[in-house]
Amino acid sequence: MIAKISGLFFSPNRTWQSIAELSDQQLRLYLFVPVILGLIPAYAWYYGTTQVGWTIGDSDSIRLTQDSALAISIAFYITQILAIWLIGYFVHWMSTTYGAQSSPTKGMALVGITSIPILLAGAVGFYPNFAIDLLVAIAAVSYSVYLLYLGIPIAMHVPPERGFLYASAMVGVALVIVICVMGGSLVLWSLGLEPVFTD
Repeated sequence: MIAKISGLFFSPNRTWQSIAELSDQQLRLYLFVPVILGLIPAYAWYYGTTQVGWTIGDSDSIRLTQDSALAISIAFYITQILAIWLIGYFVHWMSTTYGAQSSPTKGMALVGITSIPILLAGAVGFYPNFAIDLLVAIAAVSYSVYLLYLGIPIAMHVPPERGFLYASAMVGVALVIVICVMGGSLVLWSLGLEPVFTD
């Protein structure tokens, strides 16, 4: 599994071909990718917002209280796992439309694998700097989208032109889920999970 993760960055085409040959039983292991790697951004942002903080202009460093940051980090960790699995389920659900060979496990594993760059990039949370974090986030999301467009035709055994449409539909689904998560965050804030800043 670690070899395949590193292969996504050095030989993604060959890595997707090897993933496409795995059975559902073997793919179940990849369902734990967001569970394990999701700890990186959750802890990084907890540490960064409580210990390092961020500044706006010449102001003092702004930090969250540990209790507030912990609650938000736990909610963030759970949300990112559920969002990845939900997008993966939609990969399976839409497979018949594109004539793909799929299963819920395969869809969720595929999305879990494509989310690896984003989860690893979450380590920037250790140093909350808007400009740096934004550049890293753009690069990570771009590479994850590239992996999705490359991986869907191979892993789902569909022609490249149909795979392009399939991947585009999944990007649309992912954007909708991201917007829903953002809306859900506002609801949670109103229910008492809003950030609490240190004095």
